[in-house]
Amino acid sequence: MHKIAVSFWSISIIILGLVIVIYKSITLSIPFTSSAETEIWTIQARLSFNTYGRNIKATLYVPNITPGYIKTSENYISGKFGLNAKHTEDNKTANWTIRKAKGYQTLYYRTTITKSDSEIDWTSIPDYPKAPVFHEPYSTSINKLIEDVRSQSADIASFTFELIDQLNTSDKDENIALIRGLANTNDEFASLIIKLLAVAHIPSRKLWVIGLSDAANNVIPQVLIQVHNGDEWITFHPRSGITGIPNYYLAWKVGVAPLYKLKGGSNGELRFSVKKSYIELLDIAEHQMKQRDSIFGKLSLTSLPVQTQNTYSLILMVPLGALLVVFMRTFVGIQTFGTFMPILIAIAFRETQLLWGIVLFSVIVFIGLLIRFYLERLRLLLIPRLAAILVVVVILMLIISFVTNQLGFDRLLSISLFPMVILAMTIERMSITWEENGANVALLQGLGSLVVASFGYLLMTNQKLSYLLFAFPELLLVILGICLWMGRYTGYRISELLRFREITTIDDRKA
Repeated sequence: MHKIAVSFWSISIIILGLVIVIYKSITLSIPFTSSAETEIWTIQARLSFNTYGRNIKATLYVPNITPGYIKTSENYISGKFGLNAKHTEDNKTANWTIRKAKGYQTLYYRTTITKSDSEIDWTSIPDYPKAPVFHEPYSTSINKLIEDVRSQSADIASFTFELIDQLNTSDKDENIALIRGLANTNDEFASLIIKLLAVAHIPSRKLWVIGLSDAANNVIPQVLIQVHNGDEWITFHPRSGITGIPNYYLAWKVGVAPLYKLKGGSNGELRFSVKKSYIELLDIAEHQMKQRDSIFGKLSLTSLPVQTQNTYSLILMVPLGALLVVFMRTFVGIQTFGTFMPILIAIAFRETQLLWGIVLFSVIVFIGLLIRFYLERLRLLLIPRLAAILVVVVILMLIISFVTNQLGFDRLLSISLFPMVILAMTIERMSITWEENGANVALLQGLGSLVVASFGYLLMTNQKLSYLLFAFPELLLVILGICLWMGRYTGYRISELLRFREITTIDDRKA
């Protein structure tokens, strides 16, 4: 019954921990390695103009809804100008104001974005547009085009695609050639499509996008067309008719209004620059968790103060060291002084490094053991004897620190990080084992403690494991489940198999 209960709880806890880890990795995009990076783009909009001592009001449209991307930061550089950022339906504007400005002025907006699989879309619902008035001969040609497109389409999306297709490919049609003559630039062509869609009572608007590249100055915004089918906005390229925003394009603003408005100034000029770089995926995941108001974002270790994060980055490795001790003692059969002493020694090795840590530990325990044997002759009580050993350990640590400081061995000054009480208890435990079970057993347990501490040091200083436990503390549930499962093991240890190997060999010969 107990075995079934242990199996149930260990498997359940392990599965729970793994499910949370997988969820955070897939849904929140938390990477499994600290070196994992992703592309980010910095887009800068530079608005410059001349002023002549008048009051200035400058309005610049900036990104608000960015499908396929997420903003990680945005900055407004406005000098002495007052700034007010406002949301208006699907758009966002930066409004700069100043009283009686003189000379050449420059305003900046800068944002950093990265790719995201979060579902962000426009939610505004438009009114049905009024049909614009076209004079002859355009009116007849447009009505003919609308009738042809309607007969060859089934819904708003197919109507829009067919309209764009005919406007771009029907070169021999005189009506379409006449209509195309109303537009000379890409912007005018997009405006023409919107007017034609209004004739068919289809809500539509412009979508301005910025192309993303490695590095580019004077980037020219592109214009796409959006139509509303009653449920959502559908984006079309005005030349190819392809639906959706093209790859590596950032949605900047929607609507027919210009990208900026300037009141009180002249010679306004808006320029865009793009620069690509890289950032750690963990930073992006943290930003997404905050934007989604995820419970895991609130429970993330990165939300704690930095000094607390540093503490937990060490504490989280202790259960991993405990798991190693359980494995080494249960399955391998290595004997140690106590259960957690090797873990604490391994923590001390983080500062002294492995080789010097083993040397210092061995020296202190050896000298302390000699003094302990002498104290045994004095017939002291247990508590005073332990206190005396503790004082001796501190004196030994001081002496070694003074000597190594004179010799210039800075690394050995970290001996102060050794757990003094653990050293004192190790000396006491080793001396008792020596007296009760002999020198061989005492030395074997001391050596086993050093071996486990050494493996613990290598495990607990592994940067990849440290990052995994910090980013996914739910892995502690996996460690807990494994410990519970190992707690019911009653089979042979590796050391026992090696010890009884000769008996097995004799039995095989007899057989």
